[in-house]
Amino acid sequence: MEPNNYYQSRIELLKTEGKKLQQKKSVFGWLRFGSIAAVVAAFYVLWSLGIWYAIVAAILLLAVFIRLLYADLKNKASIDHINNLININNDELKFLDGNYYDFPAGNEHIPPDHLYANDLDVFGKASLFQYITRCSSEMGSFQLAEYLKFPAVTSLIVQRQVAVKELAKKIEWIQDLEAKGKEKQITFITKRRLDNWIAEPPVFSKFKPWKWLRYVLPAIIISIVTLYIFDAVSSGIFYFFLLLYAAIAYQINKYVAPVHETLSRIADKIDTLSVSIEHVENATFESPLLKELQSVLFHQNKNISQDISRLHKLLDRLDLRYNLVLSLPLNILLLWNLQQMLGLEKWKLEQKKNIEKWFNTLGHIEALNSLAVLCFNEPSWAFPEVTDNYFFIEGKEIGHPLIPTGKRVNNNIEITHDGELMLVTGSNMAGKSTYLRSVGVNVILAMTGAPVCATYLKVSHVQVISSMRITDNLAESTSTFYAELKKLKTIIEKVNAGETVFILLDEILRGTNSLDRHTGSVALVKQLIKHHAAAIIATHDLELAKIKDEFPDSIINYHFDVQVSNDELYFDYKLKPGVCNSLNASILMKKIGIEL
Repeated sequence: MEPNNYYQSRIELLKTEGKKLQQKKSVFGWLRFGSIAAVVAAFYVLWSLGIWYAIVAAILLLAVFIRLLYADLKNKASIDHINNLININNDELKFLDGNYYDFPAGNEHIPPDHLYANDLDVFGKASLFQYITRCSSEMGSFQLAEYLKFPAVTSLIVQRQVAVKELAKKIEWIQDLEAKGKEKQITFITKRRLDNWIAEPPVFSKFKPWKWLRYVLPAIIISIVTLYIFDAVSSGIFYFFLLLYAAIAYQINKYVAPVHETLSRIADKIDTLSVSIEHVENATFESPLLKELQSVLFHQNKNISQDISRLHKLLDRLDLRYNLVLSLPLNILLLWNLQQMLGLEKWKLEQKKNIEKWFNTLGHIEALNSLAVLCFNEPSWAFPEVTDNYFFIEGKEIGHPLIPTGKRVNNNIEITHDGELMLVTGSNMAGKSTYLRSVGVNVILAMTGAPVCATYLKVSHVQVISSMRITDNLAESTSTFYAELKKLKTIIEKVNAGETVFILLDEILRGTNSLDRHTGSVALVKQLIKHHAAAIIATHDLELAKIKDEFPDSIINYHFDVQVSNDELYFDYKLKPGVCNSLNASILMKKIGIEL
Protein backbone atom coordinates (compact mmCIF):
# COMPACT_ATOMS: atom_id res chain seq x y z
CA MET A 1 0.00 0.00 0.00
CA GLU A 2 1.22 3.48 -0.84
CA PRO A 3 2.24 5.51 2.25
CA ASN A 4 -0.42 8.19 1.66
CA ASN A 5 -3.22 5.62 1.40
CA TYR A 6 -1.90 3.73 4.43
CA TYR A 7 -1.89 6.79 6.69
CA GLN A 8 -5.34 7.95 5.58
CA SER A 9 -6.90 4.53 6.14
CA ARG A 10 -5.10 4.23 9.47
CA ILE A 11 -6.55 7.55 10.63
CA GLU A 12 -10.06 6.43 9.71
CA LEU A 13 -9.66 3.17 11.65
CA LEU A 14 -8.25 5.01 14.67
CA LYS A 15 -11.07 7.56 14.65
CA THR A 16 -13.62 4.73 14.61
CA GLU A 17 -11.87 3.04 17.52
CA GLY A 18 -11.65 6.38 19.34
CA LYS A 19 -15.43 6.89 19.06
CA LYS A 20 -16.04 3.48 20.64
CA LEU A 21 -13.73 4.35 23.53
CA GLN A 22 -15.51 7.68 24.02
CA GLN A 23 -18.82 5.83 24.25
CA LYS A 24 -17.31 3.49 26.87
CA LYS A 25 -16.12 6.55 28.77
CA SER A 26 -19.69 7.86 28.96
CA VAL A 27 -20.95 4.45 30.12
CA PHE A 28 -18.28 4.27 32.83
CA GLY A 29 -19.32 7.71 34.06
CA TRP A 30 -22.92 6.63 34.50
CA LEU A 31 -21.92 3.32 36.11
CA ARG A 32 -19.72 5.12 38.65
CA PHE A 33 -22.58 7.47 39.48
CA GLY A 34 -24.90 4.47 39.80
CA SER A 35 -22.54 2.61 42.14
CA ILE A 36 -22.30 5.61 44.49
CA ALA A 37 -26.07 5.99 44.40
CA ALA A 38 -26.35 2.28 45.20
CA VAL A 39 -24.12 2.73 48.27
CA VAL A 40 -26.43 5.46 49.57
CA ALA A 41 -29.52 3.38 48.78
CA ALA A 42 -28.00 0.31 50.49
CA PHE A 43 -27.49 2.25 53.70
CA TYR A 44 -31.00 3.62 53.53
CA VAL A 45 -32.69 0.29 52.78
CA LEU A 46 -30.56 -2.11 54.83
CA TRP A 47 -29.93 0.03 57.90
CA SER A 48 -33.17 -1.08 59.47
CA LEU A 49 -32.15 -4.73 59.03
CA GLY A 50 -28.87 -4.20 60.83
CA ILE A 51 -25.72 -2.14 60.54
CA TRP A 52 -23.63 -5.09 59.32
CA TYR A 53 -25.94 -5.65 56.34
CA ALA A 54 -25.47 -2.02 55.38
CA ILE A 55 -21.68 -2.09 55.89
CA VAL A 56 -21.18 -5.33 53.89
CA ALA A 57 -23.33 -4.01 51.04
CA ALA A 58 -21.47 -0.68 51.08
CA ILE A 59 -18.07 -2.41 50.99
CA LEU A 60 -19.12 -4.58 48.04
CA LEU A 61 -20.51 -1.60 46.14
CA LEU A 62 -17.41 0.48 46.88
CA ALA A 63 -15.30 -2.38 45.51
CA VAL A 64 -17.41 -2.23 42.34
CA PHE A 65 -16.87 1.55 42.22
CA ILE A 66 -13.09 1.17 42.56
CA ARG A 67 -13.07 -1.49 39.82
CA LEU A 68 -15.04 0.85 37.57
CA LEU A 69 -12.66 3.69 38.38
CA TYR A 70 -9.60 1.65 37.33
CA ALA A 71 -11.40 0.50 34.17
CA ASP A 72 -12.24 4.12 33.36
CA LEU A 73 -8.62 5.20 33.88
CA LYS A 74 -7.45 2.39 31.59
CA ASN A 75 -10.01 3.47 29.00
CA LYS A 76 -8.80 7.08 29.27
CA ALA A 77 -5.21 5.92 28.69
CA SER A 78 -6.42 4.09 25.58
CA ILE A 79 -8.12 7.26 24.34
CA ASP A 80 -4.90 9.25 24.85
CA HIS A 81 -2.95 6.56 23.00
CA ILE A 82 -5.40 6.66 20.08
CA ASN A 83 -5.13 10.46 19.92
CA ASN A 84 -1.33 10.21 19.85
CA LEU A 85 -1.56 7.70 17.00
CA ILE A 86 -3.92 9.95 15.04
CA ASN A 87 -1.50 12.86 15.47
CA ILE A 88 1.42 10.67 14.35
CA ASN A 89 -0.39 9.67 11.15
CA ASN A 90 -1.43 13.26 10.45
CA ASP A 91 2.22 14.29 10.82
CA GLU A 92 3.20 11.62 8.28
CA LEU A 93 0.62 12.93 5.81
CA LYS A 94 2.09 16.41 6.22
CA PHE A 95 5.54 14.92 5.70
CA LEU A 96 4.43 13.38 2.41
CA ASP A 97 3.22 16.85 1.37
CA GLY A 98 6.69 18.24 2.03
CA ASN A 99 5.99 19.72 5.47
CA TYR A 100 8.32 18.04 7.96
CA TYR A 101 9.10 21.14 9.98
CA ASP A 102 7.06 20.11 13.03
CA PHE A 103 9.50 17.29 13.78
CA PRO A 104 12.39 18.08 16.16
CA ALA A 105 15.18 19.97 14.40
CA GLY A 106 17.97 18.49 16.52
CA ASN A 107 19.55 21.85 17.33
CA GLU A 108 20.97 20.37 20.52
CA HIS A 109 23.06 18.00 18.40
CA ILE A 110 24.74 20.70 16.26
CA PRO A 111 28.48 20.24 16.83
CA PRO A 112 30.68 23.36 16.95
CA ASP A 113 33.24 21.73 14.65
CA HIS A 114 32.39 18.72 12.57
CA LEU A 115 33.77 17.26 9.37
CA TYR A 116 30.53 17.84 7.43
CA ALA A 117 27.46 18.38 9.65
CA ASN A 118 27.25 22.16 9.20
CA ASP A 119 28.05 22.15 5.48
CA LEU A 120 25.48 19.48 4.63
CA ASP A 121 22.59 20.67 6.87
CA VAL A 122 22.57 17.55 8.99
CA PHE A 123 21.00 19.32 12.01
CA GLY A 124 18.79 22.36 12.52
CA LYS A 125 15.72 23.74 10.77
CA ALA A 126 15.01 22.01 7.43
CA SER A 127 17.80 19.51 8.09
CA LEU A 128 18.41 15.85 7.35
CA PHE A 129 17.83 15.02 11.03
CA GLN A 130 14.47 16.80 11.04
CA TYR A 131 13.49 14.94 7.87
CA ILE A 132 14.28 11.54 9.40
CA THR A 133 13.66 11.62 13.15
CA ARG A 134 10.68 9.84 14.65
CA CYS A 135 12.26 9.43 18.09
CA SER A 136 10.18 10.02 21.21
CA SER A 137 12.95 9.83 23.83
CA GLU A 138 16.07 11.95 24.12
CA MET A 139 18.11 8.72 23.99
CA GLY A 140 16.64 7.90 20.59
CA SER A 141 17.33 11.42 19.35
CA PHE A 142 20.93 11.16 20.57
CA GLN A 143 21.50 7.76 18.92
CA LEU A 144 20.08 8.95 15.59
CA ALA A 145 22.36 11.99 15.76
CA GLU A 146 25.33 9.70 16.39
CA TYR A 147 24.33 7.57 13.39
CA LEU A 148 24.39 10.69 11.20
CA LYS A 149 27.61 12.13 12.62
CA PHE A 150 29.82 9.04 12.50
CA PRO A 151 29.96 6.34 9.80
CA ALA A 152 29.26 2.82 11.02
CA VAL A 153 31.62 -0.01 10.08
CA THR A 154 30.61 -1.89 6.94
CA SER A 155 29.33 -4.98 8.75
CA LEU A 156 27.11 -2.85 11.00
CA ILE A 157 25.80 -0.91 7.98
CA VAL A 158 24.66 -4.19 6.44
CA GLN A 159 23.04 -5.27 9.72
CA ARG A 160 21.20 -1.95 10.00
CA GLN A 161 19.96 -2.23 6.43
CA VAL A 162 18.47 -5.66 7.15
CA ALA A 163 16.90 -4.36 10.39
CA VAL A 164 15.46 -1.27 8.67
CA LYS A 165 13.91 -3.37 5.89
CA GLU A 166 12.26 -5.58 8.51
CA LEU A 167 11.00 -2.67 10.58
CA ALA A 168 9.63 -0.91 7.50
CA LYS A 169 7.08 -3.73 7.35
CA LYS A 170 6.05 -3.06 10.98
CA ILE A 171 4.86 0.55 10.72
CA GLU A 172 1.92 -0.06 13.05
CA TRP A 173 4.30 -1.50 15.66
CA ILE A 174 6.65 1.48 15.22
CA GLN A 175 3.81 3.94 15.66
CA ASP A 176 2.61 2.18 18.82
CA LEU A 177 6.09 2.54 20.33
CA GLU A 178 6.27 6.19 19.26
CA ALA A 179 2.84 6.90 20.76
CA LYS A 180 3.79 5.24 24.07
CA GLY A 181 6.94 7.35 24.20
CA LYS A 182 4.99 10.57 23.67
CA GLU A 183 2.89 10.03 26.80
CA LYS A 184 5.76 11.10 29.09
CA GLN A 185 9.02 11.76 27.29
CA ILE A 186 12.03 9.89 28.64
CA THR A 187 14.84 12.42 28.99
CA PHE A 188 18.47 12.41 30.02
CA ILE A 189 17.35 14.14 33.23
CA THR A 190 15.30 11.00 33.97
CA LYS A 191 18.37 8.85 33.49
CA ARG A 192 20.62 11.22 35.45
CA ARG A 193 18.31 11.20 38.48
CA LEU A 194 18.13 7.42 38.36
CA ASP A 195 21.92 7.19 38.02
CA ASN A 196 22.43 9.58 40.95
CA TRP A 197 20.15 7.49 43.15
CA ILE A 198 21.92 4.29 42.07
CA ALA A 199 25.27 5.84 42.99
CA GLU A 200 24.12 6.74 46.51
CA PRO A 201 25.06 4.25 49.27
CA PRO A 202 22.15 2.30 50.81
CA VAL A 203 20.52 3.93 53.81
CA PHE A 204 18.73 0.99 55.43
CA SER A 205 20.04 -2.29 54.01
CA LYS A 206 23.56 -1.58 55.27
CA PHE A 207 22.13 -2.08 58.78
CA LYS A 208 21.91 -5.90 58.69
CA PRO A 209 19.39 -6.34 61.58
CA TRP A 210 16.73 -4.68 59.40
CA LYS A 211 16.51 -7.99 57.53
CA TRP A 212 14.67 -9.53 60.47
CA LEU A 213 13.48 -6.41 62.32
CA ARG A 214 11.31 -5.49 59.30
CA TYR A 215 9.20 -8.55 60.17
CA VAL A 216 9.63 -8.75 63.95
CA LEU A 217 8.68 -5.14 64.75
CA PRO A 218 5.37 -5.20 62.83
CA ALA A 219 4.56 -8.58 64.39
CA ILE A 220 5.04 -7.09 67.88
CA ILE A 221 2.85 -4.02 67.34
CA ILE A 222 0.10 -6.03 65.59
CA SER A 223 0.15 -8.46 68.52
CA ILE A 224 -0.14 -5.57 71.00
CA VAL A 225 -3.10 -4.09 69.09
CA THR A 226 -4.80 -7.49 68.89
CA LEU A 227 -4.30 -8.10 72.61
CA TYR A 228 -5.61 -4.61 73.39
CA ILE A 229 -8.77 -5.24 71.35
CA PHE A 230 -9.42 -8.37 73.44
CA ASP A 231 -8.54 -6.53 76.68
CA ALA A 232 -5.44 -8.66 77.22
CA VAL A 233 -3.14 -5.64 77.75
CA SER A 234 -3.72 -2.34 79.46
CA SER A 235 -4.29 0.91 77.63
CA GLY A 236 -1.03 2.25 79.06
CA ILE A 237 1.02 -0.45 77.33
CA PHE A 238 -1.00 -0.01 74.17
CA TYR A 239 -0.41 3.75 73.98
CA PHE A 240 3.24 3.37 74.92
CA PHE A 241 3.85 1.08 71.92
CA LEU A 242 1.83 3.34 69.65
CA LEU A 243 4.00 6.33 70.60
CA LEU A 244 7.18 4.26 70.33
CA TYR A 245 6.32 3.06 66.83
CA ALA A 246 5.19 6.52 65.79
CA ALA A 247 8.63 7.81 66.85
CA ILE A 248 10.34 5.02 64.89
CA ALA A 249 8.23 5.78 61.82
CA TYR A 250 9.05 9.49 62.16
CA GLN A 251 12.79 8.82 62.26
CA ILE A 252 12.58 6.48 59.28
CA ASN A 253 10.66 9.09 57.31
CA LYS A 254 13.55 11.57 57.69
CA TYR A 255 15.69 9.28 55.52
CA VAL A 256 12.88 8.28 53.18
CA ALA A 257 11.75 11.80 52.23
CA PRO A 258 14.77 12.94 50.13
CA VAL A 259 14.96 9.63 48.22
CA HIS A 260 11.23 9.65 47.55
CA GLU A 261 11.32 13.27 46.44
CA THR A 262 14.00 12.46 43.86
CA LEU A 263 12.39 9.31 42.49
CA SER A 264 8.82 10.62 42.49
CA ARG A 265 9.86 13.17 39.85
CA ILE A 266 10.62 10.39 37.39
CA ALA A 267 7.91 7.88 38.33
CA ASP A 268 5.75 8.63 35.27
CA LYS A 269 8.81 8.42 32.99
CA ILE A 270 9.70 5.08 34.57
CA ASP A 271 6.23 3.87 33.63
CA THR A 272 6.78 5.03 30.03
CA LEU A 273 10.14 3.25 29.98
CA SER A 274 8.50 0.07 31.25
CA VAL A 275 5.70 -0.01 28.66
CA SER A 276 8.11 0.97 25.85
CA ILE A 277 10.55 -1.80 26.70
CA GLU A 278 7.70 -4.28 27.11
CA HIS A 279 6.59 -3.34 23.60
CA VAL A 280 10.06 -4.21 22.28
CA GLU A 281 10.23 -7.43 24.33
CA ASN A 282 6.94 -8.68 22.90
CA ALA A 283 7.94 -8.11 19.28
CA THR A 284 9.06 -10.92 16.99
CA PHE A 285 12.20 -10.06 15.05
CA GLU A 286 14.14 -11.92 12.38
CA SER A 287 17.17 -9.68 11.73
CA PRO A 288 20.30 -10.39 13.82
CA LEU A 289 20.72 -6.77 14.96
CA LEU A 290 17.16 -6.48 16.27
CA LYS A 291 17.44 -9.85 18.00
CA GLU A 292 20.70 -8.74 19.61
CA LEU A 293 19.13 -5.51 20.88
CA GLN A 294 16.08 -7.40 22.13
CA SER A 295 18.26 -9.90 24.00
CA VAL A 296 19.62 -7.08 26.16
CA LEU A 297 16.13 -6.71 27.60
CA PHE A 298 16.23 -10.09 29.32
CA HIS A 299 18.03 -10.55 32.62
CA GLN A 300 18.21 -13.76 34.65
CA ASN A 301 15.40 -15.32 32.60
CA LYS A 302 13.12 -12.35 33.28
CA ASN A 303 11.87 -9.51 31.12
CA ILE A 304 13.48 -6.21 32.02
CA SER A 305 10.07 -4.53 31.76
CA GLN A 306 8.95 -6.58 34.76
CA ASP A 307 11.89 -5.27 36.80
CA ILE A 308 11.15 -1.68 35.75
CA SER A 309 7.47 -2.21 36.52
CA ARG A 310 8.47 -3.47 39.97
CA LEU A 311 10.33 -0.20 40.56
CA HIS A 312 7.25 1.75 39.51
CA LYS A 313 5.04 -0.26 41.88
CA LEU A 314 7.43 0.35 44.78
CA LEU A 315 7.24 4.08 44.09
CA ASP A 316 3.43 3.91 43.90
CA ARG A 317 3.35 2.24 47.31
CA LEU A 318 5.73 4.80 48.71
CA ASP A 319 3.37 7.53 47.49
CA LEU A 320 0.97 6.42 50.25
CA ARG A 321 3.14 8.41 52.67
CA TYR A 322 1.34 11.46 51.25
CA ASN A 323 -2.05 9.97 52.18
CA LEU A 324 -2.97 11.45 55.54
CA VAL A 325 -5.59 8.78 56.23
CA LEU A 326 -3.49 5.69 55.43
CA SER A 327 0.08 6.81 56.07
CA LEU A 328 -0.03 6.82 59.89
CA PRO A 329 -1.63 3.39 60.49
CA LEU A 330 0.45 1.75 57.73
CA ASN A 331 3.73 3.09 59.13
CA ILE A 332 2.88 2.28 62.74
CA LEU A 333 1.58 -1.21 62.10
CA LEU A 334 3.73 -2.29 59.11
CA LEU A 335 6.61 0.19 59.01
CA TRP A 336 5.36 0.82 55.48
CA ASN A 337 8.00 3.33 54.35
CA LEU A 338 10.79 1.08 55.63
CA GLN A 339 9.43 -1.91 53.72
CA GLN A 340 9.34 0.06 50.45
CA MET A 341 12.81 1.53 50.99
CA LEU A 342 14.29 -1.91 51.62
CA GLY A 343 12.55 -3.07 48.44
CA LEU A 344 14.01 -0.11 46.51
CA GLU A 345 17.51 -0.74 47.81
CA LYS A 346 17.26 -4.42 46.89
CA TRP A 347 16.11 -3.40 43.42
CA LYS A 348 19.01 -0.97 43.14
CA LEU A 349 21.53 -3.68 44.04
CA GLU A 350 20.07 -6.10 41.47
CA GLN A 351 19.73 -3.66 38.57
CA LYS A 352 22.50 -1.07 38.93
CA LYS A 353 24.63 -2.66 36.19
CA ASN A 354 21.76 -2.92 33.72
CA ILE A 355 20.26 0.57 33.64
CA GLU A 356 22.67 1.99 31.04
CA LYS A 357 21.78 -0.86 28.67
CA TRP A 358 18.03 -0.20 28.94
CA PHE A 359 18.25 3.42 27.85
CA ASN A 360 20.82 2.71 25.13
CA THR A 361 18.78 -0.15 23.70
CA LEU A 362 15.61 1.92 23.56
CA GLY A 363 17.62 4.70 21.88
CA HIS A 364 18.96 2.34 19.19
CA ILE A 365 15.49 0.88 18.53
CA GLU A 366 13.99 4.36 18.09
CA ALA A 367 16.84 5.43 15.79
CA LEU A 368 16.34 2.33 13.62
CA ASN A 369 12.59 2.96 13.65
CA SER A 370 13.24 6.45 12.25
CA LEU A 371 15.24 4.99 9.36
CA ALA A 372 12.48 2.41 8.80
CA VAL A 373 9.78 5.10 8.54
CA LEU A 374 12.01 6.89 6.01
CA CYS A 375 12.22 3.63 4.05
CA PHE A 376 8.42 3.22 4.16
CA ASN A 377 7.73 6.83 3.18
CA GLU A 378 10.21 6.76 0.28
CA PRO A 379 9.55 3.44 -1.50
CA SER A 380 11.44 4.55 -4.62
CA TRP A 381 14.70 5.03 -2.70
CA ALA A 382 17.35 2.31 -2.90
CA PHE A 383 19.52 0.65 -0.30
CA PRO A 384 23.16 1.27 -1.26
CA GLU A 385 25.92 -1.29 -1.58
CA VAL A 386 28.85 -0.36 0.65
CA THR A 387 32.25 -1.85 -0.13
CA ASP A 388 35.53 -1.77 1.77
CA ASN A 389 37.57 -1.21 -1.41
CA TYR A 390 38.75 2.41 -1.59
CA PHE A 391 37.71 4.28 -3.69
CA PHE A 392 34.60 3.73 -5.76
CA ILE A 393 31.28 5.49 -6.17
CA GLU A 394 28.58 4.97 -8.74
CA GLY A 395 25.13 6.44 -8.38
CA LYS A 396 22.08 6.68 -10.61
CA GLU A 397 19.44 9.39 -10.29
CA ILE A 398 20.91 10.87 -7.11
CA GLY A 399 18.85 13.71 -5.67
CA HIS A 400 18.82 15.85 -2.55
CA PRO A 401 16.24 14.36 -0.14
CA LEU A 402 15.27 17.75 1.29
CA ILE A 403 14.20 19.12 -2.11
CA PRO A 404 10.53 18.26 -2.82
CA THR A 405 10.10 15.51 -5.38
CA GLY A 406 8.37 17.81 -7.88
CA LYS A 407 11.27 20.26 -7.86
CA ARG A 408 14.13 17.79 -7.45
CA VAL A 409 16.49 17.28 -10.39
CA ASN A 410 18.49 14.07 -10.14
CA ASN A 411 21.97 13.39 -11.51
CA ASN A 412 24.46 10.57 -11.77
CA ILE A 413 27.98 10.13 -10.44
CA GLU A 414 30.83 7.75 -11.19
CA ILE A 415 34.36 7.79 -9.79
CA THR A 416 36.02 4.42 -10.30
CA HIS A 417 39.29 4.60 -8.37
CA ASP A 418 41.21 6.53 -5.74
CA GLY A 419 43.25 9.49 -6.90
CA GLU A 420 40.50 10.37 -9.40
CA LEU A 421 39.15 13.84 -8.73
CA MET A 422 35.91 15.20 -10.12
CA LEU A 423 36.04 18.92 -11.02
CA VAL A 424 32.64 20.57 -11.44
CA THR A 425 32.57 23.96 -13.14
CA GLY A 426 29.50 26.03 -13.86
CA SER A 427 27.62 29.27 -13.76
CA ASN A 428 26.27 30.91 -10.64
CA MET A 429 23.09 29.23 -9.36
CA ALA A 430 23.46 26.42 -11.91
CA GLY A 431 23.48 23.67 -9.26
CA LYS A 432 27.11 22.93 -8.34
CA SER A 433 26.70 23.31 -4.57
CA THR A 434 23.39 21.43 -4.56
CA TYR A 435 25.04 18.59 -6.46
CA LEU A 436 27.85 18.36 -3.92
CA ARG A 437 25.34 18.36 -1.09
CA SER A 438 23.18 15.75 -2.83
CA VAL A 439 26.13 13.40 -3.16
CA GLY A 440 27.36 14.15 0.38
CA VAL A 441 24.00 13.67 2.09
CA ASN A 442 23.39 10.38 0.31
CA VAL A 443 26.83 9.05 1.23
CA ILE A 444 26.06 9.98 4.86
CA LEU A 445 22.78 8.06 4.62
CA ALA A 446 24.69 5.11 3.15
CA MET A 447 27.18 5.14 6.03
CA THR A 448 24.23 5.25 8.45
CA GLY A 449 22.53 2.14 7.08
CA ALA A 450 19.58 4.04 5.61
CA PRO A 451 18.10 4.00 2.11
CA VAL A 452 19.37 6.75 -0.20
CA CYS A 453 17.64 9.21 -2.51
CA ALA A 454 18.75 7.40 -5.67
CA THR A 455 17.74 4.48 -7.83
CA TYR A 456 21.18 2.91 -7.36
CA LEU A 457 24.27 3.65 -5.30
CA LYS A 458 27.47 1.71 -4.76
CA VAL A 459 30.09 3.44 -2.65
CA SER A 460 33.23 2.68 -0.69
CA HIS A 461 33.16 2.88 3.07
CA VAL A 462 34.40 6.43 3.65
CA GLN A 463 34.51 9.32 6.05
CA VAL A 464 32.90 12.33 4.39
CA ILE A 465 34.72 15.62 4.95
CA SER A 466 33.70 18.92 3.40
CA SER A 467 34.61 22.56 3.09
CA MET A 468 31.62 24.39 1.69
CA ARG A 469 29.96 26.83 4.06
CA ILE A 470 32.78 28.80 5.64
CA THR A 471 32.07 31.77 7.93
CA ASP A 472 34.21 34.01 10.07
CA ASN A 473 34.20 33.84 13.86
CA LEU A 474 34.29 37.17 15.68
CA ALA A 475 34.60 35.49 19.08
CA GLU A 476 37.80 33.78 17.96
CA SER A 477 38.92 36.70 15.76
CA THR A 478 38.95 34.30 12.81
CA SER A 479 38.48 35.60 9.25
CA THR A 480 36.63 33.62 6.60
CA PHE A 481 39.90 32.86 4.82
CA TYR A 482 41.61 31.63 7.98
CA ALA A 483 38.54 29.57 8.92
CA GLU A 484 38.76 27.85 5.53
CA LEU A 485 42.48 27.25 5.95
CA LYS A 486 41.77 25.50 9.26
CA LYS A 487 39.27 23.24 7.52
CA LEU A 488 41.68 22.52 4.67
CA LYS A 489 44.41 21.75 7.21
CA THR A 490 42.19 19.04 8.71
CA ILE A 491 41.56 17.62 5.24
CA ILE A 492 45.27 17.61 4.34
CA GLU A 493 46.20 15.91 7.62
CA LYS A 494 43.67 13.13 7.02
CA VAL A 495 44.79 12.68 3.41
CA ASN A 496 48.47 12.58 4.39
CA ALA A 497 47.64 10.01 7.07
CA GLY A 498 46.11 7.75 4.42
CA GLU A 499 42.59 7.86 5.85
CA THR A 500 39.75 6.73 3.58
CA VAL A 501 38.04 10.08 3.18
CA PHE A 502 35.65 11.42 0.55
CA ILE A 503 36.24 15.16 0.15
CA LEU A 504 33.69 17.74 -0.97
CA LEU A 505 35.09 21.20 -1.71
CA ASP A 506 33.06 24.18 -2.90
CA GLU A 507 34.93 27.25 -4.18
CA ILE A 508 38.17 26.66 -2.27
CA LEU A 509 40.28 29.59 -1.09
CA ARG A 510 37.51 32.05 -1.91
CA GLY A 511 38.74 34.54 0.68
CA THR A 512 41.95 35.56 -1.10
CA ASN A 513 42.97 37.21 -4.41
CA SER A 514 42.42 35.37 -7.68
CA LEU A 515 46.12 34.66 -8.34
CA ASP A 516 46.83 33.14 -4.92
CA ARG A 517 43.52 31.34 -5.11
CA HIS A 518 44.37 29.66 -8.41
CA THR A 519 47.92 28.83 -7.32
CA GLY A 520 46.74 27.36 -4.04
CA SER A 521 43.92 25.41 -5.70
CA VAL A 522 46.29 23.83 -8.23
CA ALA A 523 48.72 22.87 -5.47
CA LEU A 524 45.93 21.33 -3.39
CA VAL A 525 44.57 19.33 -6.32
CA LYS A 526 48.05 17.98 -7.09
CA GLN A 527 48.53 17.02 -3.44
CA LEU A 528 45.19 15.17 -3.40
CA ILE A 529 46.15 13.29 -6.55
CA LYS A 530 49.56 12.45 -5.12
CA HIS A 531 48.00 10.87 -2.02
CA HIS A 532 45.27 9.04 -3.99
CA ALA A 533 42.44 10.97 -2.35
CA ALA A 534 38.85 10.94 -3.56
CA ALA A 535 37.16 14.28 -4.02
CA ILE A 536 34.58 16.40 -5.81
CA ILE A 537 35.61 20.04 -6.24
CA ALA A 538 33.15 22.68 -7.43
CA THR A 539 34.75 25.82 -8.80
CA HIS A 540 34.27 28.93 -10.93
CA ASP A 541 37.96 28.78 -11.82
CA LEU A 542 37.87 27.49 -15.39
CA GLU A 543 41.67 27.52 -15.51
CA LEU A 544 41.72 24.89 -12.79
CA ALA A 545 39.98 22.47 -15.14
CA LYS A 546 43.03 22.61 -17.46
CA ILE A 547 44.98 20.59 -14.93
CA LYS A 548 43.45 17.57 -16.67
CA ASP A 549 46.03 18.09 -19.41
CA GLU A 550 48.75 17.29 -16.86
CA PHE A 551 46.82 14.50 -15.09
CA PRO A 552 44.52 12.99 -17.73
CA ASP A 553 43.87 9.82 -15.69
CA SER A 554 43.19 11.63 -12.44
CA ILE A 555 40.80 14.44 -13.36
CA ILE A 556 37.21 14.15 -14.58
CA ASN A 557 35.66 17.42 -15.75
CA TYR A 558 31.92 17.98 -15.45
CA HIS A 559 29.83 21.12 -15.52
CA PHE A 560 26.43 22.72 -15.04
CA ASP A 561 25.47 25.33 -17.60
CA VAL A 562 22.82 27.99 -18.21
CA GLN A 563 20.80 28.99 -21.23
CA VAL A 564 20.30 32.72 -21.89
CA SER A 565 17.40 34.19 -23.84
CA ASN A 566 16.58 37.89 -23.89
CA ASP A 567 18.73 38.44 -20.81
CA GLU A 568 16.76 35.78 -18.95
CA LEU A 569 18.51 32.76 -17.43
CA TYR A 570 17.24 29.20 -17.71
CA PHE A 571 18.76 26.35 -15.70
CA ASP A 572 18.18 22.65 -16.24
CA TYR A 573 20.42 21.63 -13.26
CA LYS A 574 21.70 18.61 -15.20
CA LEU A 575 25.30 17.49 -14.87
CA LYS A 576 27.16 17.33 -18.19
CA PRO A 577 30.66 16.16 -19.14
CA GLY A 578 33.37 18.67 -19.91
CA VAL A 579 34.13 22.24 -18.83
CA CYS A 580 31.50 24.96 -18.56
CA ASN A 581 31.59 27.58 -21.33
CA SER A 582 28.56 29.67 -20.35
CA LEU A 583 28.79 32.49 -17.82
CA ASN A 584 25.99 34.41 -16.17
CA ALA A 585 27.56 36.72 -13.60
CA SER A 586 27.51 39.76 -15.89
CA ILE A 587 23.83 39.29 -16.64
CA LEU A 588 23.01 39.03 -12.95
CA MET A 589 25.04 42.15 -12.18
CA LYS A 590 23.20 44.09 -14.88
CA LYS A 591 19.88 42.98 -13.39
CA ILE A 592 20.69 44.60 -10.05
CA GLY A 593 21.76 47.85 -11.67
CA ILE A 594 25.51 47.59 -12.12
CA GLU A 595 26.40 49.39 -15.35
CA LEU A 596 28.75 47.17 -17.31
